[in-house]
Amino acid sequence: MNGVTGRMGMNQHLIRSILAIREQGGIAVAGGDPIWPEPLLVGRSESKLRALASAHGLERWTTDLDAALAEPEYEVYFDAQLTSARPPAVEAAIAAGKHVYCEKPVTPGVESALVLARAARDAGVKVGVVQDKLFLPGLVKLRRLVESGFFGRIIAARGEFGYWVYPGPDPKPQRPSWNYRREDGGGIVSDMFPHWRYVLDNVFGPVRSVCATAATHIPARVDEAGAAYDATAEDAAYAMFEIEGGAIVQMNSSWCVRVHRDELFELQVDGTHGSAVAGLRECAVQPAVTTPKSIWNPDLPDPVAHRAQWTEVPATEPPENGFKLQWEAFLRHVVLDEPFPWDFLEGARGVQLAELGEQSWRERRWVDVPELAL
Repeated sequence: MNGVTGRMGMNQHLIRSILAIREQGGIAVAGGDPIWPEPLLVGRSESKLRALASAHGLERWTTDLDAALAEPEYEVYFDAQLTSARPPAVEAAIAAGKHVYCEKPVTPGVESALVLARAARDAGVKVGVVQDKLFLPGLVKLRRLVESGFFGRIIAARGEFGYWVYPGPDPKPQRPSWNYRREDGGGIVSDMFPHWRYVLDNVFGPVRSVCATAATHIPARVDEAGAAYDATAEDAAYAMFEIEGGAIVQMNSSWCVRVHRDELFELQVDGTHGSAVAGLRECAVQPAVTTPKSIWNPDLPDPVAHRAQWTEVPATEPPENGFKLQWEAFLRHVVLDEPFPWDFLEGARGVQLAELGEQSWRERRWVDVPELAL
């Protein structure tokens, strides 16, 4: 596990996924022994690795990636490094015959993502990219609604994601400073558009075109050491996506917005037969037959209690961490050869949408999304 001293790698992947799987006794296998993940921590800082391993009762860690890749008993390589550092490490892991699972975006550019996808195919190793939001309870409920035909014909959707990231120094910023430096791979387009690609493709259908703009609303921030720096990457993006079949999805992504929503992400979907609002965990619906009659009258208070007209969609299973669920699916894919569709080609599609979104921003126009293939 390379890069697990960072925020996401440590919290979501090591602690809430791998260690949580170990705490539950591994991944149950019908008629066989459970799948048991044994982590070997890899990183650049000896002191951070030692402290992290000690805090969680782990014995194995190293600053030597090549030595780790040479150990035959470790069959899976996981990468949560900076995106810019990922391609050579993943390439080395593939060359060493490891199965590879990594954070998104899989690489900084679509061509390098396709190169890794082809290398994995030719080497016969199994690969996967984190697409955690597909496993969130709110979006699981939304996909059930779509698949059931609840919406009728989907007309449009509009999503809001984001929160206020402190620029510093007080309070301290709650995101790493590299996120706001383009030269280090930062920017909300490259961060969030890969998410929107797999969410839209899997919930509504293939994304066929994009129109986007972005901005750096806060031009100066303070880093982890308290030093001021210029923000060279965008901190907000505003986009429209056209879905195959004609539905339009609007998505606002911002680290400069104060939240007046029930959740940090909300997506409203409107169809001819009903509407839904899905968040990370919850989802509420309003069928056409219970939709109240609204009349615009700015001179009088609105007599309709609009939120009271919506009904919560119940969960069919207890909610679990989305990162952990996808880890379990990938490990079952490696050990049991169960299907796992979220491979490097899917990861390349996410990177492609980020690149096309940036092109749209630069050229101030709609950009079509071509098919990708190996």
